[in-house]
Amino acid sequence: MSALARLFGGGKDKNKAPSPQEAIQRLRDIEEMLMKKSDFLEKKIDQELSTAKKHGTKNKRIALQALKRKKRYEKQLQQIDGTLSTIEFQREALENASTNTEVLNVMGSAAKALKGAHNNMDVDKVHDLMDEVAEQQEIAQEISDAISNPVGFGQDADEDDLLAELEELEQEELDKRLLDVGPSPVMDELPSVPTAEPAAAASTSRRAQEEDDEMNELAAWAS
Repeated sequence: MSALARLFGGGKDKNKAPSPQEAIQRLRDIEEMLMKKSDFLEKKIDQELSTAKKHGTKNKRIALQALKRKKRYEKQLQQIDGTLSTIEFQREALENASTNTEVLNVMGSAAKALKGAHNNMDVDKVHDLMDEVAEQQEIAQEISDAISNPVGFGQDADEDDLLAELEELEQEELDKRLLDVGPSPVMDELPSVPTAEPAAAASTSRRAQEEDDEMNELAAWAS
């Protein structure tokens, strides 16, 4: 079997469509073969050009033949460049298609797996479970609030009562400051109030006391 037959899938399996990977590999093989031929033609073109320059003034017939061969090589090289561009485009399209196929296969497998996972779930049961979870969370919050509330203590004091108590404390502090302040100089200069009891008043008081004592003794004797 020739190399081209192998490259293009010749043989008993020629009716069988190749896989994208096989087609991509065949296109790469053809690209490699054409690139080698392109390098060969470029070298031949350079050789013929050198021959034409060498015999251009000495032997025009040889120079013209070299230029003709150069033109044929250039035409073949141009055709190969076009073929390489086509093959490259086709190979890239196949590579993209192969990638898309793999992505779709993976996505299909993932969708089947997801469907299988959801088949084991009942939506109504899921909603019931979530409702039960929410209810248990509320119960847990109520328990936490009950535990955190100190036992034996009443509700927080009314704000008005607290303000009244604060005003009393402020008034006490103000009174204390006023008491700590000493008497003013003007008060020191005023005459002091006499504290001794007048003599006449003291004598009257003693007589009244003596009369009370006598009345007490008389009452005791009479009884």
